Amino acid sequence: MQDNATEVTAAGIARLAGVGRAAVSNWRRRHADFPKPVGGTETSPSFALAEVETWLRHQGKLAEVPLRERVWQQLAGHPEGPAAALTHVGCVLLLIHDRPTVWLEVSAGSDERLAALLPAALEQVTVPRFGWVQAERGVHAEVGAEPPSTVNRPVAVNTQTVNTPDVASGGSAAPHAPAAPATPAALAVPLLTGPQLLPSTPLLRGAAELAAELGARQTFEFLLGRHLDANPRQFTTTPTELARLMADLAGPSRTVLDPACGTGALLRALDARPGQELHAQDSAPELAVLTALRLALQGRATVRAAAGDSLRADAFPWLRADAVLCHPPFNERNWGHDELAYDPRWEYGFPARAESELAWVQHALARLRDGGTAVLLMPPATASRRSGRRIRADLLRRGALRAVVALPVGAAPPYNIPLHLWVLRRPEKAPGQPEVLLADAGQFAGEGRGGPDWQAVRDIVLDAWRAHDRDGTLPERPGLARSVPVIELLDDDVDLAPARHLPPPAAADGAEQLAAVRECLDETLRLTTGLTPSPAMTERPARWPLTTVGELARGSALVMRTGGNGGHARVPVLTDHDVLAGTGPSGTLPETDEEAVLTEAGDVIVPVLGGGSVVRVVDGTTVGAVLGRNLVLLHPDPAALDPWFLAGFLRGTANNRQASSYASTATRLDVRRLQLPRLPLDEQRRYGTRFRALDEFERALRHAGRLGDQLVRGMYDGLTDGTVPPG
Repeated sequence: MQDNATEVTAAGIARLAGVGRAAVSNWRRRHADFPKPVGGTETSPSFALAEVETWLRHQGKLAEVPLRERVWQQLAGHPEGPAAALTHVGCVLLLIHDRPTVWLEVSAGSDERLAALLPAALEQVTVPRFGWVQAERGVHAEVGAEPPSTVNRPVAVNTQTVNTPDVASGGSAAPHAPAAPATPAALAVPLLTGPQLLPSTPLLRGAAELAAELGARQTFEFLLGRHLDANPRQFTTTPTELARLMADLAGPSRTVLDPACGTGALLRALDARPGQELHAQDSAPELAVLTALRLALQGRATVRAAAGDSLRADAFPWLRADAVLCHPPFNERNWGHDELAYDPRWEYGFPARAESELAWVQHALARLRDGGTAVLLMPPATASRRSGRRIRADLLRRGALRAVVALPVGAAPPYNIPLHLWVLRRPEKAPGQPEVLLADAGQFAGEGRGGPDWQAVRDIVLDAWRAHDRDGTLPERPGLARSVPVIELLDDDVDLAPARHLPPPAAADGAEQLAAVRECLDETLRLTTGLTPSPAMTERPARWPLTTVGELARGSALVMRTGGNGGHARVPVLTDHDVLAGTGPSGTLPETDEEAVLTEAGDVIVPVLGGGSVVRVVDGTTVGAVLGRNLVLLHPDPAALDPWFLAGFLRGTANNRQASSYASTATRLDVRRLQLPRLPLDEQRRYGTRFRALDEFERALRHAGRLGDQLVRGMYDGLTDGTVPPG
């Protein structure tokens, strides 16, 4: 069922039609019957989705709106906003996932009937899955308890049975829960009412239809991924590979807490265990509810989620977890310094106003059982700021801080600094001769924006941590890892930055590596000389009959695809930076089950942002990669187009200039407007051979430049650390 109230922006129209935004602007100018704006602003208008769909189909620009696009546009244009719409959709998808027959029963009939019956049906899954009920007065009550009076608290809920211990009357509490909180934070997953759900019924029916095609969990991941991608500045996400590393450092755990859960990446990275209990809290209510729904759709673990600031309004003060995973907000000065001066969590010292991260560290330790492990992502300044040296010293003396790991640049936002991982353990007894592991994986930074070599980072970090955790010490690994006696760190600065305490790589290895780089550079320069193009002969400009990429696509001479917004996390993603730098796939996309666009040999990849005239033909290093954002893939019919001929003419400076549109901060290329001459296939191949030779020359130059930079860096390092003599 189409929702006539759903609105769509120009960007959404471009996505529906598979064109750039410049094409939509042209349609508005050239076609008097183009739908008029119904909302938005003068600079960013919105249009009625139903009218746009009708116009596109009438113009032959759209055969049918794909179901996933229709559902996304309904969600994005929801009158209560996409976050509320995602909550409604997530609850219904959980109902479909857990009790599909109930959904079939309540969804039969009119929208009014669906909205009336749905709240009771949703309560059948939200109560046993999340364990908290919201009373009609807006107060939280226990599952199965009398209407709220004086005691309101979250309840331990098993996925099979509902457990409601009465602590006041001597009932047994849940494991690791010596006391229940008297005033929990706001309920994460609310009970919805019929009037709230009625405007969402077209969206809910569409989501159910999409779930029949993709699955309930995959549908929610697709819609959430689109929402996060559409609002990149509103959310700080933890990359999937980093989340996996943090979960592996924590080890197998039954009861886990993330007190700043965001979108739930850390808890989703855990290996499932029988009877697992996942606790999540976030100050943003929409993130708390989205995390709860993601986790519930992912498996059968008990999920307890709450909205609220974990430092000021801890929802789980009774919890003693096996593990805590946390990516806290960085550099927060308004974290509660004035209100929390006498809080019992500050066992290792009261954090300074500028040390919010050390407040999160102590909060994590306070929520652990004895011997439990916490892994936190930290800014590097926390390891060395003078204002935190006393707390760092006490963490070391008492054996709470077990490891500091320096990650490569690009591991997580902010991508321009090398973040740290702190591994902590709640001490069971005072250590005898404690040592702390310091590791540095900075050398595994990747060349593209996509991030570091995660496999190498995992191998080095996990191997070092497991050996240190097992034996209490680690044989020195120059340049990578070292177990440092705590007494060596307890000076005036208590500086824990790994790079300041690790020995450099062995001198012999460094000299051998420099010699190998020099030899490779010599070989590359010889190859570059042989590939240098011969002198060009000047002729008058040719007057070919021209066509455009758009015309070729309509004539089936090529197929045009745009980069996706999600995919399988472990499939390499070709990013626009990879194309511009000439490197291999280095990126990642949000983990969804959305069908990704995979590259094939002979495809032509065109970046659409930045104004550069760079085009790449897929070869052995990029074949099979997922097409990333801001890229367009052209798959030419080999009987009609030579891929190198196509790529070469698309790189022309004048060609790019006439096909580009300009905004205040970026240049965008409308690939459909790019031109190339109409030539016979044999003539195309002649040009293609020359363009391919130029591409080989360009690659050789880039490789030589990278080798030259590596050699210069190595020589500077060798001369300054004494491993390379000056003469």
